[in-house]
Amino acid sequence: MVTVVAQSHFIFGLRTGVRNNLCFFDEQTVVFPSGNSCVCYNTVQRSQRFIPGSEKSQGMRALAISANRRYLAVSECAEKATITVFDLQHEQGRRRKVLTTGDVPAQEFVCMAFSPDSKYLIGQTGGPDWVLIFWLWEKQKVLATMKTSNSNNRVTQVSFNPYNNMQLCVSGTGVFKLFRYSEGALKQSSSPKVESINFLCHTWMSVERVIAGTDTGRLLVFESGDLRREISMASKAVQEQSGSIQYLCKFTQTSLHRQADMKKIKDADVDEGPNVPRITAILSYSRGFACSLGSDTVCLFEKNEEDSYRRSREIRIPPDPNSNELTVAECQEIDTMCISPAEETLAISTDRGQLYSFSLSSVEMNKEEPMQFEFLSQSFHSKSITGLSICIRKPLVATSSLDHSVRIWNYETKVLELYKEFQEEAHSVALHPTGLFILVGFSDKLRLMNLLIDDIRTFKEFTVRGCRECAFSRGGHMFAAVSGNVIHIYSVTSFENILNLKGHNGKVRGIEWSLDDGRLVSCGMDGAVYEWNTQTGKRESESVLKSCSYTGVAFSSDCKTILAVGTDLTLKEIQDCQVLREVPADDVAHTAVAVSHSGRVVFTGTSSGTIRAIKYPLPIQKEWLMYQAHCGPVTKMVITFDDQFLLTVSEDGCLLMWKIIDKEGRGLKSNRQIIHTEEILVTKLDLEEKTQNMLELKMRLEELQMENEYQLRLKDMNHNEKMKEITDKYTQEIESTNKMQQAIKKEMEKRQREHQESFAEVTVKHSKELKDLELSYSQKLIVEHERYQDLQHEYQRMQEDYERQLEAAEESRAQALKELTQLYEAKLQERTQLLAQCQEDAQQQICEFKEMIKQVEEDEERKIHDIQIKYERKLHTEKETNMNLKGDTGIMTQKLYSLQRHIDDRCTDISKLKQERQRLLGLIRSLESDIEDLKRQISGHEKTNQDKDKTISSLKKKNQELEKLKFVLDFQLNELKKQTEPQQDDINEKTERIHQLQDELVQIDKSNTQLKLTVSDLRLKLRARDKEMHKETQRVKDLETHLQRLKSDLHNCVGFIQEPRKLKESMQMIYSRYVQGEGVEKGSVDEDIQRAFCHQRDHLQRTVSSLQTRLSKCAEEHDKAYVKIMKENVRLITEINELRKEQRSLRTQVKQYKAQLATSKKSKSRPNSEDGPRKEPTHEDVS
Repeated sequence: MVTVVAQSHFIFGLRTGVRNNLCFFDEQTVVFPSGNSCVCYNTVQRSQRFIPGSEKSQGMRALAISANRRYLAVSECAEKATITVFDLQHEQGRRRKVLTTGDVPAQEFVCMAFSPDSKYLIGQTGGPDWVLIFWLWEKQKVLATMKTSNSNNRVTQVSFNPYNNMQLCVSGTGVFKLFRYSEGALKQSSSPKVESINFLCHTWMSVERVIAGTDTGRLLVFESGDLRREISMASKAVQEQSGSIQYLCKFTQTSLHRQADMKKIKDADVDEGPNVPRITAILSYSRGFACSLGSDTVCLFEKNEEDSYRRSREIRIPPDPNSNELTVAECQEIDTMCISPAEETLAISTDRGQLYSFSLSSVEMNKEEPMQFEFLSQSFHSKSITGLSICIRKPLVATSSLDHSVRIWNYETKVLELYKEFQEEAHSVALHPTGLFILVGFSDKLRLMNLLIDDIRTFKEFTVRGCRECAFSRGGHMFAAVSGNVIHIYSVTSFENILNLKGHNGKVRGIEWSLDDGRLVSCGMDGAVYEWNTQTGKRESESVLKSCSYTGVAFSSDCKTILAVGTDLTLKEIQDCQVLREVPADDVAHTAVAVSHSGRVVFTGTSSGTIRAIKYPLPIQKEWLMYQAHCGPVTKMVITFDDQFLLTVSEDGCLLMWKIIDKEGRGLKSNRQIIHTEEILVTKLDLEEKTQNMLELKMRLEELQMENEYQLRLKDMNHNEKMKEITDKYTQEIESTNKMQQAIKKEMEKRQREHQESFAEVTVKHSKELKDLELSYSQKLIVEHERYQDLQHEYQRMQEDYERQLEAAEESRAQALKELTQLYEAKLQERTQLLAQCQEDAQQQICEFKEMIKQVEEDEERKIHDIQIKYERKLHTEKETNMNLKGDTGIMTQKLYSLQRHIDDRCTDISKLKQERQRLLGLIRSLESDIEDLKRQISGHEKTNQDKDKTISSLKKKNQELEKLKFVLDFQLNELKKQTEPQQDDINEKTERIHQLQDELVQIDKSNTQLKLTVSDLRLKLRARDKEMHKETQRVKDLETHLQRLKSDLHNCVGFIQEPRKLKESMQMIYSRYVQGEGVEKGSVDEDIQRAFCHQRDHLQRTVSSLQTRLSKCAEEHDKAYVKIMKENVRLITEINELRKEQRSLRTQVKQYKAQLATSKKSKSRPNSEDGPRKEPTHEDVS
């Protein structure tokens, strides 16, 4: 067996993808998953305690801690999901119970929760069943199960009511349900209609109140399971917008803003896009609750007197000072929030594997300052770790990761010493033996960097592309770098390429130097292990196995043999081109190998994340110790030069430190004496700046001391004067109070004498009254005693009467009982006789029924035989027809399958068309609303055309204000002149175009007003002509009546044709009545007037028709111009919005430059390069 063992010592990293992956055990200890274990981390002592996961686990899914903070539940994914409950108060985290799903098929529990009294546990299984299981966990008893959702709706959180053990809450996508456990089952108490809402988290605020957060940034309040109201997430910073930009586009974007507001109201429950901040975590505490808002903010809400909640403060994740990208820290989404038992500390975990904390006691102290989180321990890797290296002169370990960062850790103090993020992924890393230099391989080149006191600075670059492996020699005078299948060896002093080792046909996956730096071993994916001579560049030995792709290689402690691991699941020991020994594995491949310097043990890492300790020389059988380490394949592992620690890294982004001890728990003794140095690299510029800063600070300190001394003298003088005034004041008050006290003393003595006299009089009076009362009450007492004796005699007499009555009643009851027993005995005898007779009749009937059953069975058997023969014939015929139908069904099934595929294609087309139809309907609705708004605007413009002069003057004022605003914007945009010159030209052109369109609009309005005035004049003329025509028609009617009268009189005159005298008289009378002096002339004049009137009327009709045509043409031209202007305005608005976006991006760039300038100010003495520190101030000047 192995005499050397490894013990988990410390781990750097957080496992993401685990629900509720951070919780407080006590005020100083937090519990979080890392690798394949749960870690109890003491933030004060900086120590860790490990709770390992199970061996057959496929990964953790959720954590839950009990209300008394003693028990920890861990759900693990496997063929059958399990929940393990650990006792945290035990030293090693003793495993208490293992809970399974019972008869429910499930592979994982997505979330869990303990009851407030820690007796019950609920677990929510995953899809497609989504079953909630309710345990009495200490007895491993399933009390109830309930399906909470369908296969399409995901459940995200379950919880107990902290005020009621029997009430539960379940929330998820379209799911918000309350359950109550009663009578051995879970019963749903309420389920509001929330199918369109995606709930991400919830928390209990009181016995009946639950607050839930959604993926659209909404906080919904439920009372007794019913949706009551929504808590506003708006803050002053959100509501305040840039007044200048808002005013610039106010008159062009009125309709668009109105449409946007309507859409916000209508689509409140619909997904509002990726920019909407999600509420992923919510936590209640005594003052209110805290919730995450977006990717980097936690909002604190406090309860006010009106039983509502007010947003009090915001806590943000600070930007990373060592990152080149400003948004890396801000893009982190908060997964879990927890609060310490005393509510002193708030801790959070993010989806990038980082832990932050914040002291809530500082909220009241710093009410005005912006609040930011701090790292709970230190910054971790967020992606797979690709490189690992140590040095001999310092207790440092370097790691590189796909998260673009290189980190330097101290494995003795367990602290992150230094780290830096780059623009590209770091694929490999190597520390110089002195610990002062580092090699980092990127996709485009290999960089040699200095490890300064607070920075990693490049000073030489090599054209080695895609360097996946690199290593310094033991002496540090050379280094090897891998590019594809070629190994390049460079000199550290001259930076010359000494050798190029070519021989591998596949990518090289591992290299290692010998102790004397004379040899180099390499392995590759082509199945070859080569040993190279670093002086001549020739191969000294080789071992090729094409069926195996090697992933790791190492020299033995004496450098005589080579140990290699690969995809063939074996550990091989190679010497002189031959495989000496092979140690087969189970079903897991080895991915990395490390050999102790003492030569007693070999450690290997596997693809499942476990670590194996194998004794050396290698055993023939499968003998090793296996440890649960990581949740992903182990990528690199190394043993420190003093054989005290084993360091392993994995694709899960965790760095795990192991203490190497023997069976008795003692550390291994090393033959080497390792002396760690404390030297660091500091540039001359840094030192000069720091000395200058120290001198400035000293001078400032002296000035402050002198100023403080002067202020103290002034305060002493002021205090002395105040003390003198106060002493004088109080001496006068003391004298006055003494005089007052003497007067009060005399008054008190006088009052005391008066009181004694009155007291003597009252005592004499009361003694007399007491004697009188004693005499009166003694007489009353004698009378009452005599009355009492009479009542006692009466009581004895009544008691004797009642005893006699009770004896008589007892005798009558006994006699009645005797009579009743005799009566019921007689009835009982009659019933027994009747029962015997019924039994005899029943036996007779049973015999008869048996005979009838026999006869019926015989008849039925005959019938069954006949029917069987009949149906056998039918069955034969049916089989023949069935064979024929099977052939037909085969053909039909083929047709059915083809039709089914055709139907599926049609269904997909239909679904696509439905989606397109929905999209087009939404577009039509939005366009209709736009059309309605435009119609209202057009009608408003038509109504207000007469007041255009006033609007023109107001527009001129607005133009003046806009010119002022333009001056301000020009001043702001001049700071970004290099980036925004083309945009500025476009903006100027668009503003000129806007002014031109406004002038055209004003001219069109003027022409419209002139046309309307001409139309009104013509209408007035037309009305006058109509009046004249009405008069003429009335006159014509009068003339016609006169003509009719003339005709009737002439007709009457014709009757006197034979009588001349009467004829003459009648003619004279007609002449006098109808003919006057100017009658003939008027007739001719009337005819001329009629002709002129007709001519004028025709002329007016023609002018009116021409004016109407001109008016219609002008209206059409006005409409066309108006539509053109509106289109131009919309296009300008879109361009302005694009310019805004570009301006925002430029502002973010300015923020980046400011952050870079801040980091450069912190380290002015360490510029990145000769040109770097000169460029950063220019960016600051621009910003």
